[in-house]
Order: sequence, then C-alpha cells, then structure tokens
Amino acid sequence: MAEPRQQVDRDEAPGPRSAAPDSDVLISATGLRKTFKLGLLRRKTVQAVRGVSFEVRRGQIVGFLGPNGSGKTTTIKMLLGLISASGGEAHLFGERVPSRAARQRLGFLPENPYVYPYLTPREFVELCGRLSGLGGKRVRTRAAEVLDRTGVLYAADRQVRRLSKGMLQRTALGAALVADPELLVLDEPMSGLDPVGRKEVRDILFAERDAGRTIFFSTHILSDVEAMCDHVVILRNGQVVVAGAIRQLLRGEVLRTDVTLGEPSAELRAALAADGFTVRERPGVVVVEVVGQDAVGPLLTRALAAGAQVVEVQPRRETLEDLFMNRAL
Repeated sequence: MAEPRQQVDRDEAPGPRSAAPDSDVLISATGLRKTFKLGLLRRKTVQAVRGVSFEVRRGQIVGFLGPNGSGKTTTIKMLLGLISASGGEAHLFGERVPSRAARQRLGFLPENPYVYPYLTPREFVELCGRLSGLGGKRVRTRAAEVLDRTGVLYAADRQVRRLSKGMLQRTALGAALVADPELLVLDEPMSGLDPVGRKEVRDILFAERDAGRTIFFSTHILSDVEAMCDHVVILRNGQVVVAGAIRQLLRGEVLRTDVTLGEPSAELRAALAADGFTVRERPGVVVVEVVGQDAVGPLLTRALAAGAQVVEVQPRRETLEDLFMNRAL
C-alpha cells in the first residue's frame, strides 16, 4: 500500500510516473546494517543484516532469496523506511529513505498482510486506494479492476474473515496494485496460493512488467524466480552472497549426465559401482550419473558392449536451486 497523500478525484487511469531522468536505479542499498537489541536490559544484540548492497533498475523483475533468518524481510523494511537502519544507506527513486515522496510511487505487499476482517475485499482495496490518493468514481472502478485481475471479484462483497488464506493474499495484492505504482515490492507474494493461483499471480507480474513496472520480490519458491526474474540477489546470514543477471549466473554448464540403461546385467551394475559411478536402481532400468562430458562416450560404449540398452542420455545443467544450495546454505 502506498504512502497516504492528498485525495484527488481522477477520471483518467493513473499511469506510472517517471523517476529522475538521470537514473534508472529505483532501489539502491549501500552497506545496509541492522542490529537488534534484545532482552529486558537490551544487552544482547543480534546482527540481522550485515552490510547489504545491491541495486534494482527500471523494468527489471528481481528475485530476493535466502534461507529463513537470512535478513530478507528486515532488509525490505529498511528499504521502505518501516524500520531504521543501524548503518548504511538506502535510496528509492534516487531519494534517501525514509522518503514520503518515494513511497507514494510504490506498492507494497508485506509477508503477512493484515486485512481488516470485518471489511470486504472491495471495501479494503477502496480504502487503500483512497489512502493512495484516488477518489470518487475512479477509486471504485480501479478497485473492481484489480480485484478482477487477482481473482477476488466474485467474492468482493464477502467479509474478509470468511475468505481463505490464498484469497486474503490476492486481496492484499490488489491493494498493492490499486494506485498503479511504478515499483512493486512484494514479500512472499505466492504465500498461501495453490499451483493455479501461483500461475495467475506470475501472469499478473509479467503483465505489470510489460506495462513498465519494476518488481522486487522475495520468495522461497526457486522455480518461480528462475521462470520470472531477470536478476537475483541471494542473502546468507545477513550478507549478499550472489547478485547478478540469472542468465550470467547460470552459464549453462553441464554438471553431470544421467545415462539410463535398460536390462543391465548384475555384473555391469557391480562394475560401474566399483569404478566410482553413482548407480540408482529403478524398475527395469538403472540411472548412472556421469561427471564430466568426456566420460559419457566410453560409458555408452561399455554399456552397449555388455548387452545393455541405452534408454536415455540426459545432461543436467546448473539450476538456480544448485546455485542456491551451493552459495546460500
């Protein structure tokens, strides 16, 4: 939800406002740190974020990843000015955080959105629209549009307390979209959604990107990031361990090749295992993991000579999950 500003009655659809012409950097974090003091006497400290630096440029979809407790939500709250940083700087649209003017230009979906339980989705989204400066007929029209896009319009007049978690998530996403912001900051936007709901939300985010919006979102669903994002930032223990374009980070290198053999003899299986190959038994076949492309040809020759059938040869390239597991854990 955008920062409150003076209410106006808009008869035309709002469009994204331009950032400063000398910069396409919409989010900039430089050495962000956050230390929490705990306990009655506040003598114990926890460093949640330790010098995080990255940029988000106009028109990108950027995935923000990390294990639980890595500092993602804390970083997002510092970027939005919801909590103060212990050190470093954050800028939105070129303005140092906290900036009321910058927050007016973004839509925010928190990790655990609170939607007033006795309001309906229509009432809640219209309320958020009014807080964001929409008024009159325009706020009603715009609320109906975003509820339709997020799949909640059929239940727009039910009390929110009667909706499922997934429907609450969609309602809160509608509230983030209602003012047609330039920048969307979404903390776990797929939380509580079934596979169909995730697909629909992905389509919404692609459409927002195609309309010129910039999207920065955190998630634990690596397949969504790999399918959607241009860039990725990965945190571990409050520090950035990976940042860059996905196509450059995942260079397409073959990590291993899975060779599926049909009707292999017991002697062949034992010999392959003795030579250090990983051999996985499956009904009627075995899958042999081959590290290094040069070893694939000799293995195939050896298997055919032993009377086995070659069912499939499948190269396994590096995925975002491989990168995440190797660098973030």
